[in-house]
Amino acid sequence: MKRYYEYRHLVTFADTNLVGNVYFTNHLAWQGTCRERFLAEHAPGVIDRLADDLALVTVSCSCEYFLELYALDEVSVRMSLRGIEANRVLMDFGYFRVNTGLAQLAARGEQTIACMARKDGGLVPVDVPEELRTALDAYADRPA
Repeated sequence: MKRYYEYRHLVTFADTNLVGNVYFTNHLAWQGTCRERFLAEHAPGVIDRLADDLALVTVSCSCEYFLELYALDEVSVRMSLRGIEANRVLMDFGYFRVNTGLAQLAARGEQTIACMARKDGGLVPVDVPEELRTALDAYADRPA
């Protein structure tokens, strides 16, 4: 079984649209929340560097939807490491409705971030910080 970092989200009415289901872009926002909570818990030094020279640039993200989610659904957003390639981190996300007994896969997503440094008014690629690489290893099928 693939290891994952979990963020639990209770869907609110603010997450829904006029039809009553979760608006599709919220899944992408939850990816960001999951990623940021992971950093806060497992790589706080990376957050400190974001105020200095480091930039974590989202270069791609996507989501496939399988089940509608509604207000007061509890969602388990599960992030795992697909891989690290040069300065890029590739992550997978699973969205599971967990308030109905067995977890139901509601959506699946992915995201790629690039590690960059601010230099001379621009961004240049840098290696994935060691603290982040080490923290992510726990959520990989095979350590990087």
